[in-house]
Amino acid sequence: MTNTESQTFDLTAVRGPVFRPGDDGFDEERAGFQTAFGHRPAVIVGALDAADVQAAVRYAGSRGLPVAVQLTGHGLSVANEGGVLISTRRMTGVRIDADRGTAWVEAGVRAERLIDAAAKHGLAPLSGSSPHVGVVSYTLSGGLGLMARQYGYAADHVRALDVVTADGELRQVTAEAEPDLFWALRGGRDNFGVVTGLEVGLVPVTRLYGGEVAFDGATDAAEILNAYREWTTTLPDEMTTSVSLLPFPDAPWAPEPLRGKYAVAVRVVYTGDPAEGERLVAPLRAIAPALVDSVRELPFTESASIYHDPTTPHGYLGNSALLTELDPAVPQRIVDISGPSAPVPCIVEVRHLGGAVSREPAVPNAVGRREARYILRVLSPTDGFDVDVIRSVHKRFFDAAREQTVGRSLNFVFGESTATEQAAEIYAPADLRRLAELKAVYDPANTFRSNHNIRPA
Repeated sequence: MTNTESQTFDLTAVRGPVFRPGDDGFDEERAGFQTAFGHRPAVIVGALDAADVQAAVRYAGSRGLPVAVQLTGHGLSVANEGGVLISTRRMTGVRIDADRGTAWVEAGVRAERLIDAAAKHGLAPLSGSSPHVGVVSYTLSGGLGLMARQYGYAADHVRALDVVTADGELRQVTAEAEPDLFWALRGGRDNFGVVTGLEVGLVPVTRLYGGEVAFDGATDAAEILNAYREWTTTLPDEMTTSVSLLPFPDAPWAPEPLRGKYAVAVRVVYTGDPAEGERLVAPLRAIAPALVDSVRELPFTESASIYHDPTTPHGYLGNSALLTELDPAVPQRIVDISGPSAPVPCIVEVRHLGGAVSREPAVPNAVGRREARYILRVLSPTDGFDVDVIRSVHKRFFDAAREQTVGRSLNFVFGESTATEQAAEIYAPADLRRLAELKAVYDPANTFRSNHNIRPA
């Protein structure tokens, strides 16, 4: 019998703020970047440290309540109804060990803070396109970053974690101390506890050759996608790229060269010599006249300019498919389904994988499906649009590439009401069996279930 089963805990020991429905600040505390869906908990604990997290987990466990964790809420998929929400936004400590090339980050640290801290030591994290996401949740989901083909997933570089498990205990987890839990947390995300901090390796990168080349895709988007597919077969591991189909409205906020256009935008990140980068990008620039060409040498601290992801909270639905190949017939199919004539706006992206992403790390983890060579994604705004229509369009979109699909990426599943049933698509069968067995050990009551849930075996 665990301590949470034998005792009833309260929240009087919590040092941070505690909110209940109707309290001032309750709605602000539960708000996230995703506005189409939101947690509706019975209580929110604004944790200041690991002890506050322990108190919140023990309180929930003694009452049989589910626990959810939120910093930014980008990937919110299953709302916590009537349970406990732990807000980590106040846990913002960062320590850089330049000699070891590592960073220790608390649960509330966003990527932009880590990027700036690491840059002072000539280092960079394996961060993604959006620097305002949380480092811990991004990394535990895999962490497919700007330099993924050269360095692999961010999860591959985790050295140690502090985690509060369902029994309310704070564990220091490493490959040596708790190898099974260390394997499961890196890819199993929030199914096994609340990670209050982690140590992750950094890389000696200060500058990139990167940016965006955007074309007018009104008549030949599929041809440009296929040209991109062929171009990626020539690239070294030091080059990580993606291509997006972006419907820009004729609105003042849209960039002037792209305003009112259906753009095909290729994003490029190269860590080698800029002159060699120019040579590698030349065939891309020859595909068609460019509306925008911002590819240049830049400091890593400006890497957010490559994707210029939105920073304003909004509602959206999206999903992903990991593909063994990008069949030449697929681009035309997805343009027909999700292009300018679609009943809802669709932002489409193809990311090139392979390289280090396809290789097992020195210490294996639960990030699987490494045989995939591309990720196919689609995302649609929900504000002013019928959610059922969006889901219908997205289903047809992914059906177009079903024969090449081997699974989904946990980093890119947004706002899916069936998220608790998607574990079989996210994890390889053998990995899912092992995860379920470990879930039965560390969280037998499934306290951590407001997520892409792995049910206890």
